[in-house]
Amino acid sequence: MYYVIFPVSIIISLTSCLKSTKELEQEEAAKIQNYLIANSSLNFDLKESGLYYLEVETGTGLPANTHDTAYVLYTAKFLDGTELDSNKGTDDTLIFPVDEGYIISGFDEGVTYMRVGGEALLLIPSKLAYGSTGDYYTIPGYTPLLFNVELVRVKQGPGKK
Repeated sequence: MYYVIFPVSIIISLTSCLKSTKELEQEEAAKIQNYLIANSSLNFDLKESGLYYLEVETGTGLPANTHDTAYVLYTAKFLDGTELDSNKGTDDTLIFPVDEGYIISGFDEGVTYMRVGGEALLLIPSKLAYGSTGDYYTIPGYTPLLFNVELVRVKQGPGKK
């Protein structure tokens, strides 16, 4: 009997500590709203997908369209300002085909609003980033991210001149 009760009590204890999906989603929404309130001078445009987009500098070059190859410099941060990753200050641009699912969808979408020479801030909710599971290493589930992105080059995709 002890062998049955003990594992069941552990499972009940562990599950009572877990938050529901709804609670985690509400906490994430509160983090985003708190960030927006604390940074009210930043006038983000809320896109239909849930992406918050802010053009810092308008580019004058080619736009980044579906199937083009984008070359970007970026800095990724948590909303508390802690830097997560960056390639700025290096010659190592992030190169990826636009809107083809090779990077997180919020980043992909944000780049499609840009032109070469432009810079933007992307506040990306978890549903457009690493979702409910995170990345298993450094980004917990339900974590919104802030990216500063510079579009430095676009190589037009197939069939474009």
